[in-house]
Amino acid sequence: MYRILIVEDDRTISSIIEEKLNKWGYKAASIYDFNDIFSHYTSFEPHLILMDINLPYYDGFYWCGKIRQLSNVPIIFISSRDTDSDKIRALTQGGDDYIEKPFSMDLLIAKVQGILRRAYSYSDHTLNILQHKDMILDIEHLKVFCGKEEIELTRNECKILSILIRNHDKIVSRARLMKALWDDESFVDDNTLTVNINRLRRKLGTIGLEGYIKTIKGEGYGLI
Repeated sequence: MYRILIVEDDRTISSIIEEKLNKWGYKAASIYDFNDIFSHYTSFEPHLILMDINLPYYDGFYWCGKIRQLSNVPIIFISSRDTDSDKIRALTQGGDDYIEKPFSMDLLIAKVQGILRRAYSYSDHTLNILQHKDMILDIEHLKVFCGKEEIELTRNECKILSILIRNHDKIVSRARLMKALWDDESFVDDNTLTVNINRLRRKLGTIGLEGYIKTIKGEGYGLI
């Protein structure tokens, strides 16, 4: 079942769209907290986004740009703006289509069906993203996001963090981390892992994620 995220601050419109999409067999969800659309996107992992332009806090162009840092998920802009400049900006900044308000639901459904067919008929677009609480890890681009802040990681730092997130409810041993990073822990100085962990902690601290990685003495590491 395709998941469709509706980013529209008019609750009447979003409710009508959500109801219509659900009747057509999609799993549609509307956002009502517009302060951090990015987190809603990563937790829902939609196959398509319907994005209004005029939104509280930051406009649809801003959120389209943020999402494009992670994924090529199709985005259809829906807006009352009717100038060519708005339409051109929407398409050049990462949008896949543009629908003017007011619009017919039949037109919207047709566009949704067409874009989903083109985007997913011949390939599987799976998000390479992990999330733990406020922390979002983009494995493909080696980045961590927290709200509006972001940092870049080395490949080893990204591997460490991805393992910790995937096992957030467990303790991960030093031996397991070293084996994942370098395949054979016998060729690694034990201090090398400590250096990578400490550097990762410092980077996370710069975006407000201090203390997210905890040390369990004699056992390994975990996330708070």
